[in-house]
Amino acid sequence: MNDKSGVLLASGGLDSTTLAYWLIKEGIDFVPLFIDYGQHCAKTELDSLKKVLPKNVIEKLDIINIQSLYLKSESRFIKAANLWTDPINADDLYIPYRNMLILTIGASYAQTIGVFNLYSAFINSNHAKEIDCTNDFFEKMESILGTVGAVKNQMPFRFLSKYEVAKIGIEVKAPIGLTFSCQASAIIPCGACPNCVDRLEALEKLQNDYRK
Repeated sequence: MNDKSGVLLASGGLDSTTLAYWLIKEGIDFVPLFIDYGQHCAKTELDSLKKVLPKNVIEKLDIINIQSLYLKSESRFIKAANLWTDPINADDLYIPYRNMLILTIGASYAQTIGVFNLYSAFINSNHAKEIDCTNDFFEKMESILGTVGAVKNQMPFRFLSKYEVAKIGIEVKAPIGLTFSCQASAIIPCGACPNCVDRLEALEKLQNDYRK
């Protein structure tokens, strides 16, 4: 381990998978950490994660289970909807303090195993509705984490769009086509939730780039 070594919050999605391969290219050693907070797609996310990361990285994978925390949540990110009959809007997918919780758990885990960088792939999304997904929030979280502990909150993609991250994914040879990022469906991407919209727009733009 070196001074850049750390923990990567990994979900099997396009952003965190791209970040994993970016870290590998940069020669940064990391432990992938998957947090199961009761999201209905946890199994699909974990299966995707195990498909997209190299074997030597997967061997270091650790999983933290906090499902009971959101057991009573009515969020459609926790309780899967019937996409044929149930109307869903972005507000229905909100989970209270999710990102604050994930970052705090990641930082706690990192310091526990003796590394002092927490890598996460949060991006500048035009579709994100979460209050705890703003630049102001992340700046405050970085200050808090740095004040109460020694872990540095590293977000290399924070000011990038999904398209820009996908482009990096191609450059670092990340298997982004195998990733899963849907919020509304537990198995098959719905194509309409904020994550799916971001992803589809990014991939369409990438496709247009390669047609030129």
